[in-house]
Amino acid sequence: MSQFNENAKWRYATKKFDTTKKVSAEDLASLKEAIRLSASSFGLQLYKVIVVENPELRAKLQGASWGQTQIVDASHLLVFANQTSVSDADVDNYINNVAATRNVPADALSGFGDYMKGALSNMPEDVKPTWTSKQTYIALGNLLNAAAELKIDVTPMEGFVPAQYNELLGLDKLNLNASLVAAVGYRHEEDATQHAAKVRKSNEDLFITI
Repeated sequence: MSQFNENAKWRYATKKFDTTKKVSAEDLASLKEAIRLSASSFGLQLYKVIVVENPELRAKLQGASWGQTQIVDASHLLVFANQTSVSDADVDNYINNVAATRNVPADALSGFGDYMKGALSNMPEDVKPTWTSKQTYIALGNLLNAAAELKIDVTPMEGFVPAQYNELLGLDKLNLNASLVAAVGYRHEEDATQHAAKVRKSNEDLFITI
């Protein structure tokens, strides 16, 4: 745990990336695996993660991100996109995955599947996109922690126009909405922010024991 906390102290929202340094394919695979293993409500993982490598597309996305340089300067750009709707098919796909992974009959899981479908049917339609969007933040947390262990920088970003991202990436056609963005790479030695003391609330201000 001490190393985990040290990693958390090391990381920060990088403002200036070193464009000459690229995340290796091996490390990128490790980060993707950390995202894949993230917890999610019911285990449904109702989102996609788009890895944007095309430089021309990233330049367009920068225009939809208030001109922030991290979008184009980071080694990799990840866009977390939540599903805008949820259906029984999502539950069925999950149940089939559980059955195949654990080598159990899908029929044996029908009760759990029906329970999930019932819970989702009782959720107002306008609440579902907010619910699925929240799941992407859990995945982002895993990305941040895994990257810090590898001494890879990640800048989580909400400063972008989702509608423009959706159009540029064709997300609307995929029942997806850009929820958050993560620029991944290595801090530039000229980024003065890395030397600033980390500012967080004290335990007394943050925690309430009842």
